Amino acid sequence: MENTREGALQTSMDSEEEFSFSSSSSSEDEHLEDERLYFKKRFHLKEAIVCIENVAPLLASHTSAARKRRSVFSAVENLNEGENDGDQMPVAKKAKTLSWKAETDVDRVPQTLRFLPAREPGPQLSPADSHSPMSLFKLFFTESAVENLCHNTNAQAARAIAKGCKYKWTDVSVDDMYRYIGLIFYMATVKMSSITDYWRQDNLFSLPFPATVMSRDRYRTISWNVHLSHPDADKENDRKRGTAEHDRLFRIKPLMDTVRLACKSFYHPRRNLAVNERLVACRTNREMTRFTTVKQTKFKFFELSDSSNGYTVDFSVYTGKNSFPTDRGLSYDAVMSLLDNKGLGSGYHVYMDDFYTSPKLLTDLFTMKFGACGTYRDHRKDFPKTTANSLTRNSSRGSIRWIRDGPLVCVKWMDTQVVSVCSTIHAAYTGERVQKRVKEQDTWKTKSFPCPAPVTAYNQHIGGVDLSDQLLQYYAAQHKTMKWYRKIFLHFLDIAATNAFILHKELYGNMSHSQFMEELIAELCGVSQKAAPKQTSTDHVPVPGAELTSDVRRIATVGRRICVHCKAVRGKKQQTPWKCQACNVHLCLQLNRNCFEEWHKSL
Repeated sequence: MENTREGALQTSMDSEEEFSFSSSSSSEDEHLEDERLYFKKRFHLKEAIVCIENVAPLLASHTSAARKRRSVFSAVENLNEGENDGDQMPVAKKAKTLSWKAETDVDRVPQTLRFLPAREPGPQLSPADSHSPMSLFKLFFTESAVENLCHNTNAQAARAIAKGCKYKWTDVSVDDMYRYIGLIFYMATVKMSSITDYWRQDNLFSLPFPATVMSRDRYRTISWNVHLSHPDADKENDRKRGTAEHDRLFRIKPLMDTVRLACKSFYHPRRNLAVNERLVACRTNREMTRFTTVKQTKFKFFELSDSSNGYTVDFSVYTGKNSFPTDRGLSYDAVMSLLDNKGLGSGYHVYMDDFYTSPKLLTDLFTMKFGACGTYRDHRKDFPKTTANSLTRNSSRGSIRWIRDGPLVCVKWMDTQVVSVCSTIHAAYTGERVQKRVKEQDTWKTKSFPCPAPVTAYNQHIGGVDLSDQLLQYYAAQHKTMKWYRKIFLHFLDIAATNAFILHKELYGNMSHSQFMEELIAELCGVSQKAAPKQTSTDHVPVPGAELTSDVRRIATVGRRICVHCKAVRGKKQQTPWKCQACNVHLCLQLNRNCFEEWHKSL
């Protein structure tokens, strides 16, 4: 009869095994534990069950007031540490041990989340309508946003001139700004060592196109004064530095909000999403940067992209320790800031790397009806630390170990080294195999190895991060600049152009990335992309190389430069006051030496 009572007691206590109670020195804890032991020894079967049901809520409320609920992984480790307490440890807890299971053990498939997107996945545009590359780009850089950009840029230029800057300035119009952006994309497509090289006309690699869009000095003065917010408003915000009202992203906020809204409005992602971080190199106040090297600092962007095509769905900018309102940690808050149930829907699968993955994040996402999968770092809090039946260095390639805690499964897989993955989407192992090249007796062979389901899915869908990075880097509009907000402006251009290309590909699919960029550049610059701009013969006329002077003694010598034809053909440094208006090169124009005519015969 006594054994029967103990068995019933142990069964009742096993129903509460997911909770962990660490030892306490307080008299209240000892009193509660003594009550349990008293019930075990003195009460009959029915009475014991009734009394334990009454005491369990008291224990649960006492524990929740003292500490938060812990993962079963941590709970069992604490129990193993408390085995030395002997008589004070209940029998059910003594018997409880945690060990890794192998691929031969069957894992139950977790609850499948129903995919319920808020809108139909894909572009939120009609393919029947005509959408040119420029019209798609203007979805992100709207005319109203560019008009505001021009207004702030002109205000910044007026402020600079008032401070004593010596350069000619004409207010920028919306068309001027679009042409300026077109030249930025042109320079991202055609690489040169410096900005001034795009306007050079006296060497083998001269480019005629930039000079037909705007002059070099005009391009440079716009670059110096590009401003996303109004300078007067910047002053007001700077006065609040050090207070809670200060906005570190104030200088980029107007354009950032426009681009973010467009990214979410004109495309709805498919089921598989990837979270990534992207670094933008710049020189700035270090309190706003996350990654720092000796030579430069970098802004960190957290970005959410569609794994199927690399489309940037949303992004946030890290501005320091107080970027996010909660205290869950940077990796947790960064992911949560990108996922919105109302905007996205439910049932999405989110893939991430080991910087973000934690049991707390994955279980909270599962509560929000988002499945998640990612690699993890073994030393992180609440991940299983037990060595019972775990992988070792001598484990064979393809070996699998796993532990499940509710919807969360942690898997270890032996490849060339141990790979750790956790998921709330997949079962631990469902029979998948992968092909790997191995070296046996100095010969490379292809062999098949078992592979966990989370590893297979992770490798398939985390590629959306690499695809997004790849598309952005093909034609990255990044130039050297001392102002951090101008570097962010260039990154916004990259996001807008890449997303516009993906929209065009989803709608029509008849253009490569390079063809799309060529068409976009031509439309932004206001030229025809079918035929390259040709300079008419009327442009090739001789003009003085410098403005005429009123000093009669200097008329014959002012503005004289070396003739490029004499230097290239004859190897002589003959000076001449004449140059070609279209080619902008100095050429001799004399009765016995007409370099002007000979030069243009070779064009």
